[in-house]
Amino acid sequence: MEKFGFHKVSNKPGPGNPTINHNQPVKAFKRQFRVDNCPNNSIALGNTIGVNPADIPEDLNYVIVDNMVVYSITRELSVKPGTVGMAGNVRQWGRWSLNQPVTIADFSLNSFNDNFIYIKSAEIFIDYRSTKKQSSNPINHNELIAQFLINYNNQILQATQPIVMDFKGQFFSLYINSIQLMDMAGKPTDFTSSPDAKGILTGQAEVDFYPHENSIINLVKDGNAKSRVSNKPRSNPIINPDFKLDSLGIGGLDNEFQQIFRRAFASRIISPDLVNKLGLRHVKGLLLFGPPGTGKTLIARQIGKMLNVKEPKIVNGPEMLSKFVGASEENIRNLFKDAEQEYKQKGDSSGLHIIIFDELDSVFKQRGNNKSDGTGVGDNVVNQLLAKMDGVDQLNNILIIGMTNRLDLIDNALLRPGRFEIQIEISLPDEKGRHEILLIHTKKMKNNNLLDDDIDFQKLAKLTKNFTGAELEGLVNSATSFAINNYTKSDSLAKVDENISKMKLTWQHFELALNEVRPAFGVNEENLSEGIPYGVIRYNEAIERILDMGRSYINEVSHSENERLISVLFHGKNGVGKTAIATMLSLESKFPFIKVLNGELLVGMNELMKINTIDNLFRDIYKSPLSVLIIDKVESIINYVPIGPRFSNDILQMLMVYLTRKPPNGRRLLILATTSQHSILKSMNLVDCFTKSIEIKPVTDLVELQIIMNDLDFMSENERLEILNQLQRFDQPLSLGIKKLLQVLMNAKFANLDVNGVVENLLDAQT
Repeated sequence: MEKFGFHKVSNKPGPGNPTINHNQPVKAFKRQFRVDNCPNNSIALGNTIGVNPADIPEDLNYVIVDNMVVYSITRELSVKPGTVGMAGNVRQWGRWSLNQPVTIADFSLNSFNDNFIYIKSAEIFIDYRSTKKQSSNPINHNELIAQFLINYNNQILQATQPIVMDFKGQFFSLYINSIQLMDMAGKPTDFTSSPDAKGILTGQAEVDFYPHENSIINLVKDGNAKSRVSNKPRSNPIINPDFKLDSLGIGGLDNEFQQIFRRAFASRIISPDLVNKLGLRHVKGLLLFGPPGTGKTLIARQIGKMLNVKEPKIVNGPEMLSKFVGASEENIRNLFKDAEQEYKQKGDSSGLHIIIFDELDSVFKQRGNNKSDGTGVGDNVVNQLLAKMDGVDQLNNILIIGMTNRLDLIDNALLRPGRFEIQIEISLPDEKGRHEILLIHTKKMKNNNLLDDDIDFQKLAKLTKNFTGAELEGLVNSATSFAINNYTKSDSLAKVDENISKMKLTWQHFELALNEVRPAFGVNEENLSEGIPYGVIRYNEAIERILDMGRSYINEVSHSENERLISVLFHGKNGVGKTAIATMLSLESKFPFIKVLNGELLVGMNELMKINTIDNLFRDIYKSPLSVLIIDKVESIINYVPIGPRFSNDILQMLMVYLTRKPPNGRRLLILATTSQHSILKSMNLVDCFTKSIEIKPVTDLVELQIIMNDLDFMSENERLEILNQLQRFDQPLSLGIKKLLQVLMNAKFANLDVNGVVENLLDAQT
């Protein structure tokens, strides 16, 4: 092994030069510390972490922090006992914050996988630490390598690790892009950028430095200005190799992220030469749309952790607007200044600049519709963005990510190729996604043993249909509040019991939370059930056949490959039970989203407001994978009256379109409508827009009346028979809607009427 230089390892421990002992194993050590600032530059520049000598055994040199990263240690009395001093780049790499608890354990040579212990080769990117001290003066590449090997000899280094290095009085930021390991016999591995790859640096390691892709640093070989070290194309210059969605607090969006990276970054992770050969054009705009609370803004906040680029500029749409003339357009131009300046200097070698617009629809609306203020600022802002994204002076180093809840409001010119050409819907999470999100929001509770064993998150995911990610977080918070409430003292809500340290969330707390937190795109079963207080009474075979037919439509729209939209019109006289049957079928469907469109929803609105309300209602319906829409009293929706202006043609045409348009993206919709004006709707050609038209008839037979009274347990059996006998004596046939019939019977019950009074009221109700 001497030919590899392993006989030269240091036996004089100090910053950057810990002792390697191949023979004596270190006694197992594991302890929790709290993160603190680095006490001095020698520790920071030595790429070590500082600990108090009293906290660490004397024979311990390598430690692993939170079972992720390995560092050499420096014993320093100025470090507070129980803390570990970390430089800013160390904390950023490990994503540790000040005062955060971390676990430090010993790391020995036996901890390496497959005995690949030593670094054979390393590729490192370098840049100036301070932008103010950047210079194009030549830096000797060989001297830089020699200094690096001296500074960090015998340290354990990992791929993706950042290091701050002092070279001739100038501070540089280093990034270990990839390493090649070898075992004690000299057998090498392939180069890898995985952060799990780690090895000991020796004086015989082959190290190459390359300028960071955005750096002006001038590396030259052997001091020869003509032999400049060129930028090495990175195999993955955009996406951090070690990021995971769950670590970002994002769940249920794996497919969406794969689509984003494939479409937006595919041309940026390959070399510029290959881009030219393929004739690729970099994507400049990515638009994320979907319901509120599904994670669009969360992606914006976390995107900086996913990408190896400068920190993205994140702006809210309304922040761009100003009361001063021309200032709004200037705000747009300022967002592109840095990208323009760098592109002029470096051309296609420029780094990627990301601009993130939240609430995009609030500013970049359709032109020609924003004239309420008379200034035309809205149109000018749209024009300015259009010019910057794909105008005469095109930039190839920008990516604009927009977020919106209303894709339909955005100007069409922004949605064409060359601008926001990629439009990805961030929809409601499915069951698998909800399960992932619930685990993310309860991860800390689980790690701290605050969850009871009876909690079944798989079952909870099934019960939370159509919950958004934000609503699932609210559900967890609500369950937590119920758990805390158990330890609130009865005499004072502001005090908690001393036993709160034993608190655990149980399944019961989540059940209570489910009754409190309701999804915006869910079902309010209580409100629906109020419309059918007595249920649906099967007083004849026709009612049973209608229910069976309705169930068949539910099954068809749920499972059919082609029939993703089915609409049924229930018609008949007033009070025959049309709304009750539609409501019962909707509840039986167990669809996650049920919405009711009726006159009550539109009362007090003018025609334009009604059109907008109906349009928004259908947009909401299309966001759920399975939905039921109840349109109660269609004639009232289209403003039909028998005299004067008969109906609204605009609303009628709108309904005709929506009744026949299939939901997008494979989603499914069942429409259950009711009307008492079937002939009128038929003359308007609206009936033809429904898949099926079903008539519901009134109660016309005394046997049917007997079934209804028996079902309600109305009066005694003898009294019911007497009512039927008296009605049979009259020549007038029975014809009464079930709704009116129930009202008569309930009124008679609470008025304590006798048989004669009930018969009299039934006859009066028919006249």
